[in-house]
Amino acid sequence: HVQLVESGGGSVQAGGSLTLTCVTSGYTDDGHCMGWFLQVPGKQREKVALIGSYRATHCSQSVKGRFTISKDSAKNTVSLQMNSLTSEDTALYHCVASTAASVFGNWGQGTQVTVS
Repeated sequence: HVQLVESGGGSVQAGGSLTLTCVTSGYTDDGHCMGWFLQVPGKQREKVALIGSYRATHCSQSVKGRFTISKDSAKNTVSLQMNSLTSEDTALYHCVASTAASVFGNWGQGTQVTVS
């Protein structure tokens, strides 16, 4: 049973930084895509940043140059370093993990980021 638990969200002023961390359990990191999605009430979930095999990364255009995704396979964690935050980044951020059977099939409960 795969579990993803996010932490690190909070309230921050515009221009500030946060680091989100996702701890996984029951999950085998065999190079399948993991990452972060955001959700704003009334809107569809959006992809923020992904990390795949050989640690290849992809970030959405809106966060490129400001956010960095990384993972520590030894600690079973995926992190999202968020810099130069703006009010547009305010959202619930979910950690997501894929398996061979399910692309983006595992989701955490999310951690709220509020930028004012």
